[in-house]
Amino acid sequence: MDSRPKALPGSRSLAGVGVLVTRPVRQAEGLVRALAAVEATAIVFPAIVIEPPRDAASLSRAHAALESYDIAIFVSANAALHGVPTAAAWPRALRVLATGPGTAAALAAVGLAAASVPSTTYDSEGLLALPELAAVQGKRIVIFRGEGGRDHLARTLRARGAHVDYAQCYRRAPPASDTGGLIAAIDAGRIHATTLTSREALDNLCHVLPAPACARLARAPLFVPHPVIAAHARGAGFVAIVTAPGDDGLVCGLLEWFALHPVSDPP
Repeated sequence: MDSRPKALPGSRSLAGVGVLVTRPVRQAEGLVRALAAVEATAIVFPAIVIEPPRDAASLSRAHAALESYDIAIFVSANAALHGVPTAAAWPRALRVLATGPGTAAALAAVGLAAASVPSTTYDSEGLLALPELAAVQGKRIVIFRGEGGRDHLARTLRARGAHVDYAQCYRRAPPASDTGGLIAAIDAGRIHATTLTSREALDNLCHVLPAPACARLARAPLFVPHPVIAAHARGAGFVAIVTAPGDDGLVCGLLEWFALHPVSDPP
């Protein structure tokens, strides 16, 4: 599947389709707007809560040493929102890379508008294919990210001869909000599809929901932007559809699915 965002179909609508949005609050806003533009009803339940890191030492060290780095990589929009000190304090010579357009937009919102973005896939593999990371022998690279996560990017860059530091600038926590409204929406059949952008979000969702509600939710299609997330979801019993990345990719996937599967039909 082509991983580049597709043009949104202009003649179709998701009127009458309820879509569960599981992103953290700030990242949900753009998708909610995109769904409203095609007349879908968004049901927002953040399956991940973004909180400050348990230990901010690595972020403080990175901020103090920004002038010493050659490349800064931001792996998510949250890394951009919580990792940039101020645009005024950012060294002009420090090259910025972003995992995808959403992260680049978040960087632009805090004053860093010249981030390079992969042209293949919006993940670690896509970043590693960028020409800026092809010859990094002796380069100093800082990766702004949340606590935990994959180490493939750092391992590969170190194998290419780079010196790599992490700046842990946030952590992901399970939702603490009441699930009553979500369970009521599931039981009433108002959720016809779910959008998901991480494996952790699905695990959290299944953890906070009673088993019957989770089983009922799994009957509706789950739209995800990456095959790894899809494989995890299928292992949990969900019907997962891989879309192009970004909000446009998710909405296009929804439009294509419901053009063939109207909400009156079983999912």
